[in-house]
Amino acid sequence: MRNGETRRVPPLLWPLVAPWRLLAALLKLTGRVVGAVVGLALMTVGLILCFTGVGLPLGIPLAILGLLLMLRSIF
Repeated sequence: MRNGETRRVPPLLWPLVAPWRLLAALLKLTGRVVGAVVGLALMTVGLILCFTGVGLPLGIPLAILGLLLMLRSIF
């Protein structure tokens, strides 16, 4: 894929592609270091929510989002 050129994504793959594009846009705005710090904070809050039984449905996606943000800022 060349710079500036986007390919069409099949509708079935949107749940996989959309979070990755959102993370890329956030990192472009904030920078890699700030993205890694925000990712670590989201992971921490997500794990704290996971330790409470009530926050489990919100904590797991939040921790995954933080992990993906940290991975995206590293690579």
